[in-house]
Order: sequence, then C-alpha cells, then structure tokens
Amino acid sequence: MAVIGIFDSGSGGLSVLKEVRKVLPGEHYVYYADNAHCPYGEKSQEYIVDRARAITDLLVARGAEVVVVACNTATAAAIATLRAEYGIPFIGMEPAVKPAALGTRSGVIGVLATAGTLSASKYLNTKGRFEDDVRIEERVGRGFVELVESLTLEGPEAERVVRASLVPLLDAGADTIVLGCTHYPFLLPTMQKVAALTPRLSSNQDVRFIDPAPAVARHLLEVMREKGMEETDRDPGVELLASGNDKTLKQLFELI
Repeated sequence: MAVIGIFDSGSGGLSVLKEVRKVLPGEHYVYYADNAHCPYGEKSQEYIVDRARAITDLLVARGAEVVVVACNTATAAAIATLRAEYGIPFIGMEPAVKPAALGTRSGVIGVLATAGTLSASKYLNTKGRFEDDVRIEERVGRGFVELVESLTLEGPEAERVVRASLVPLLDAGADTIVLGCTHYPFLLPTMQKVAALTPRLSSNQDVRFIDPAPAVARHLLEVMREKGMEETDRDPGVELLASGNDKTLKQLFELI
C-alpha cells in the first residue's frame, strides 16, 4: 500500500480522487484543497508555482510517494517545476482534446476550461495537433468553480451560470465537450440538462461530455506499477486537508 498525495485549488480534485480509488482502492490518500487561494484560473504562474511547492512539501511530509496534481491550471503552471525539484513522480491533468477529436460526429468540439488552462502552452500544443482535423471552440467556465465551492450544483442559479458558457459551444456546433477543470464534473447533471434543452442542428444526437479523470487514474496505476511502489504500514483511507474552511470539502467527499 502506498501513500498518494492529491491536490487541487479546491474541492474539484475530488472528481479525480473518485476515479483513482476505483483502480487503487487499497491505498492511503492525502487530499489537499487549497480553497483559501481558490480559484487558480486567473492567478499568475509564479503564484501557482509557490502554492504547488508549499502543498507538495506538506504532502511529502505526510508520506506521499507520488502526487496527483488534480488541477488543470496547476498542472499547466507548475508540474514541470515540481518534477524538476522533487524526487517523486507527479501525475498531471490534460484536457482530453484527443478523444474528443476522434469521437466527434459534427467535426466541432468544445473545450470548457479556466483562462489559465486555455492560455497554457501544454494545452496549446495539444490543440495544435488536432485543429487541422476538427474545429475547436473554447469557453472559460465563468463561475463554475465558485458554484462547486458553494455546493450550488443544481437549480436555477447553476443552470444560469452553466448556460452562459456552454450554450455558445453548442451553438457553434460542438457535439463533444471537453471538461478542462476538475471542478466541472460536479456540474455534469446541470450541463446535461442545459444541453438537452438547447436546440441544435443535430437535435437527435446527444452531446457527449468527456472527463479526463478516468484516464488520469489509469496513468497513475501504470506509473506506480513501473516504479514498483512499496507497501507502507499506513491504513487505507483518505485524509482530507484544506487551507481554508473544510466544510465544502467534506460534503463533496460524501457525494463521491
């Protein structure tokens, strides 16, 4: 049994923890929500790198042998630095542009993400490999993180906020939507409802939403097997830590 550290700007990374525990149910997890500094989306790279270092130090002190950066923005801004400075593996997030491009029927895919993710070289390089074959429409999920952190996952306010960013992608013809922030899967029922109520040219086809978390979980499993992670004497389970109030973190954890 290994100790696995996972961190995000807030509680959204729990969507990744959920998938990781499916493939690695017997491990000990230390999850850190940096909610006192959330959201990361429009903060500077230097700020995010400093936070990532501080959180990694804490996770390593608690025995983490591998760290999942369960935040697209933090992955883009800081994972290269973390890999260079620490002697443990880091697993990051990447918007699932490739499966979306391969699976679209309309030839148009939508990417919902934070401003930091959409402007990062990691995403732009991935986008560049596929934009000759499909049209890629992008929108920042304005207010999405705040909805999740306030536990407003459904209802009129959640639908209003989601509609403002999602409908322009649907109007552009996107039939496949990439969720480029780990908070966004918590809003999936609301996104599906908004999509179902939005008229489209191909109204007989459902909109597909792609969450990269299952792929991240599989990659973590592969890395741990390759590294031959040794068992520890820790009990399996999850420690939940937060830089701010942990009420939302604990309530969302109950949902996964």
